[in-house]
Amino acid sequence: MTMTKQDDNKPAIRLHRLSKTFGDQKVLDRLDLEIYCGETVTVLGRSGTGKSVMLKLIIGLQQPDDGEIEIDGEKMAALSLDDLNRVRKKVGFLFQQAALYDSLTVEENVAFPLRRHTAMTDDQRQARVRELLARVQMEEAVDKMPGDLSGGMKKRVGLARALALDPEIMLLDEPTAGLDPITASEINELIRELQNERHMSSIVVTHDMRSVEKVADRVALLNEGRIFFEGTLREMIASDDPFVAKFIEASGEVK
Repeated sequence: MTMTKQDDNKPAIRLHRLSKTFGDQKVLDRLDLEIYCGETVTVLGRSGTGKSVMLKLIIGLQQPDDGEIEIDGEKMAALSLDDLNRVRKKVGFLFQQAALYDSLTVEENVAFPLRRHTAMTDDQRQARVRELLARVQMEEAVDKMPGDLSGGMKKRVGLARALALDPEIMLLDEPTAGLDPITASEINELIRELQNERHMSSIVVTHDMRSVEKVADRVALLNEGRIFFEGTLREMIASDDPFVAKFIEASGEVK
């Protein structure tokens, strides 16, 4: 059955026994995680524990060694290329460094998925791009090149591009990494506003505990390739598990 954004009791994303190894390094080891429709899950963990790899597996940029990935109840491994592309259009991806095309203007970057995946006219596409850029407060940068943008501006443009096809699911890889506290707070507020407006299902990979406080409905803590802890931020803070307590203490940002 195809899910809708209102099917809150069914997972929008289901990862079952997901495994990935690079050489001798097992990055993910039979990981299980479900993200339900309309919720935002932040994924935490030490550097190199597979958080970004998990996102790339979900979107299909890398392939798992074992396990299943389901989006809207559809098993990715069982789909034809056409069906796989259909499902991928439901997913917006914000890369850690925004991954804008250096040779394209801001407008052209945001229009890229619209040109590739829709039959919009030039006027329709331009109107959609302006709408998206206005939503992330970047409409004045429409003719700028990525090299002229600050890190925070690039993240905003990357977010606009990720939203271009009106996705039901958002994957955000370190959306506040490298940003000053004020810009990071603005990005967090924007993510939460979009969540409330669009009722999207989101995974936010982050090291920023302030992001967790601002955007998370639920927290998943990765350790040794598996989900070590799963629950609310309040439950995480109250945990007496030594590893969880050490992670919270080391963050130095939540009480």
